Amino acid sequence: MYILIRQLLFIHIFAGEIAGILVEFLEVAITSVVFLKGIYPNGAFERRRYMNVVVHKARNPQLNEYIHSSVSGLLPFFQKGLVDRVVVIFFDESDVAIERFVFKLNLNLSYGSKVEQADLEFSLRSFLIKLPISEPLTKVLPRNCRWEITAYFRSLPEACTSKDAKMWIPTDAKQWQQPPLIIPIKSMSSDPLGLQLYLEHPSFSEPKN
Repeated sequence: MYILIRQLLFIHIFAGEIAGILVEFLEVAITSVVFLKGIYPNGAFERRRYMNVVVHKARNPQLNEYIHSSVSGLLPFFQKGLVDRVVVIFFDESDVAIERFVFKLNLNLSYGSKVEQADLEFSLRSFLIKLPISEPLTKVLPRNCRWEITAYFRSLPEACTSKDAKMWIPTDAKQWQQPPLIIPIKSMSSDPLGLQLYLEHPSFSEPKN
């Protein structure tokens, strides 16, 4: 008689390894933001399961590659703790930002203890659950809008040899002159990773073009 025992494996990771998990999570989360905003037809995405949550992946190779290569290109900067925010920005036809989805990061690379991967994924999964129900907080986008992924750094990064990292260039997008209106969506505060997701909209006093 054979008895099979299903074991629950607790995988532990160090702070330095979290950068890779963060890249994978942001790729999924950013795709979820783009799907949420309805810029492309629903048929441009396919349903997948990630961290036991139903998410969406872009079918279009160019769209999928843009998101993947953009976020993957940030990996060496995450590993050095240089990235402060990763932002998905939507612009109107005049190239003025009308809405920003902000992922604000606090990655403590000096954290010496092990981290249970299941706990980290449980916390990140809550962001993916929260995103779809945040749609009423967002703005309706006008026709002929565009979007981009922008990263904000804590300090100017040095030249990087990574091919993907070299895809990042200084932005020339117009910035808001007044402090934005902020709408919180979800946050987690823990070591070694703290993460906030919130919306930014232009202030009512923002000059109109």
